Amino acid sequence: MTRAPQILVFTTSTISDPGVASAGLMRLKYPPQTAIIRVPCSSMIRPEWIVLAIESGFDGVFVAADGTDCPYLRDCTERTARGVEAAQKILASRGVEPERVRMAAVCSVCGEAFVRIINDFFNALSRLGPVRL
Repeated sequence: MTRAPQILVFTTSTISDPGVASAGLMRLKYPPQTAIIRVPCSSMIRPEWIVLAIESGFDGVFVAADGTDCPYLRDCTERTARGVEAAQKILASRGVEPERVRMAAVCSVCGEAFVRIINDFFNALSRLGPVRL
């Protein structure tokens, strides 16, 4: 029997984490194999953290970015995207599918959108199977 994909989600304290929390408050369902780490701003997530998560056993990493609502940086989305792309390139160079890393803006009231994104990501990871390092 194949184990279910493990997903690590990076959320942000002021914007995306309240959206993720609202999914729970609405009793919406997403895979229990989802672990969440909260950071102040999505632009601070380093490519090395994403790679380490995959190499440590997570099948996918989702970055819930602040988007244009970031209270810290005007170019937060661009910085975050560059970090995600760098992680995808590092993983690809190691023979790991870059689609195991995704990013999308999740606002503070986006509980339903977050659940749709994570369920879709979970299904995509299920099709990919376990990470082969």
